[in-house]
Amino acid sequence: MFSRLQGQPESYERKSKYRFGRTLGAGTYGIVREADSPDGKVAIKIILKKNVKGNDKMVWDELDMLQRLKHPHIVKFVDWFESRDKYYIVTELATGGELFDRICEQGKFTEKDASQTIKQVLGAVDYLHNRNVVHRDLKPENLLYRTKDPASGLVLADFGIAKMLDTKDEVLTTMAGSFGYAAPEVMLKKGHGKPVDMWSMGVITYTLLCGYSPFRSENLQDLIDECSSAKVVFHERYWRDVSDDAKNFIMCLLQPDADDRWTSQQALKHPWLSGDTATDHNLLPEIKAYMAKARLRRGIELVKLSNRIESLKLTEDDPENPDFPDDSMKAAGEAQGANKPESPQGSGSGPGRLSRALKGAIFREVVLAKVREMKEQQETLKVKEEVEKEAKRKSFSG
Repeated sequence: MFSRLQGQPESYERKSKYRFGRTLGAGTYGIVREADSPDGKVAIKIILKKNVKGNDKMVWDELDMLQRLKHPHIVKFVDWFESRDKYYIVTELATGGELFDRICEQGKFTEKDASQTIKQVLGAVDYLHNRNVVHRDLKPENLLYRTKDPASGLVLADFGIAKMLDTKDEVLTTMAGSFGYAAPEVMLKKGHGKPVDMWSMGVITYTLLCGYSPFRSENLQDLIDECSSAKVVFHERYWRDVSDDAKNFIMCLLQPDADDRWTSQQALKHPWLSGDTATDHNLLPEIKAYMAKARLRRGIELVKLSNRIESLKLTEDDPENPDFPDDSMKAAGEAQGANKPESPQGSGSGPGRLSRALKGAIFREVVLAKVREMKEQQETLKVKEEVEKEAKRKSFSG
C-alpha cells in the first residue's frame, strides 16, 4: 500500500528486504551493488529505466533467461523488483574472488589444475548452448569462485549481454564482448552465435597456461587482422613444459572461421580435460606476472569507472530513493576490490584504499589526458592562425 501511495510499482515493496552496501561494478545502463538479504549477501544490478528506454525488452530477456538457468557453475537468480525509475535484478553474490586473483593466493597452480578449471567453465557453457543461450562476454573477470572455501567451485557471472536464440540457427549482429576476448566475426560485425563463446574459451585457456594473451594488438584494426589470421604462437620459453594436448585443445577453439571451431560438446570430449595428459608444471609465476600488469591497467580503468558512476548518478530521477553512491571515486575503488580475495589485516589495502601502483597509474592517466587536451588546443590554435594568415593574404591580393 505504501509503495502505491508513493507512486511506486507494487513490486517495489520487496526492496525493503535488502540493505544496500558497497559498489561491485558499473556499466552503461547502471551499477551493481552488494546487499544484505534475509538469506545472506546478494548482488543487485540496478538499471536506470531512462538508459534502456525503448529497449526495455533487453531487461525482461535477461530476467527471463536468469530465471531459467539452474546449473552448479552459473550464478543463481534470486529476485527482481522495480521502482519508478529503475529495475533491480538480484542474484547470488559469489564471494570467493575472480579466477586469476584467487589463483595468485595459492602456493601452486599446475596445468592439471588449469584443465579442471576450464572443464568447470566449459560445463556451464555447454549447459547454456544446449538451451540456445550465448553468453557473449566470457573473460576471466566473469569467472568467480562461489565461496572462499578452498574446495569452492567456479560460477559464470554477468549475463548482461547474453542472448537466448529463438532458433538454433539464429545469428546475432550487434557488437558484443570485451576487447581481446571477442571472436573475429564479432569484430567484423558479421552474424555470430554460439561459436563466439568457444573462441573466448580458447583465449582464456591460452592466457591461463602462460600468463599473456595469444593476441596482443592494442588497437581494433590490428587486433582484427591478428585474430583473422589466427597465427597462434606457443613461445618455447613459456610453453616448453605445457603438454601437446593443451596446445591442441587451444587450436581447436582459436579457429578464425566459426564453422571450423569446435562446439562445447566436442571440446568437453577432448583428452586434455580428463587431466590425464596435463603436466604438473607450476603456472603460478606466469599468472602472477600477468596479474601485476593487469593491476596497472585496472588503475587506469579506475578513473573511467569513477566517471561512469558519476555520470549514472547525474541521470538518477528519484532523489527521494537514491541508489547511487555519493563518492564515485570511493565506489570505483570498492568495485575494483570487490571480487578480490580479502587481504591480510594490516596490509593497507581494501575497498576505498588505493595502492601506490594504482595511484601512480591514475596520476599518469590524468597527466596523459591533460597532455592530449593541450595538444588539441595547440592544433586548434595552429589551424586558427593558418586561417587568419590565409584571410590576410587574400585581402592583400584582392
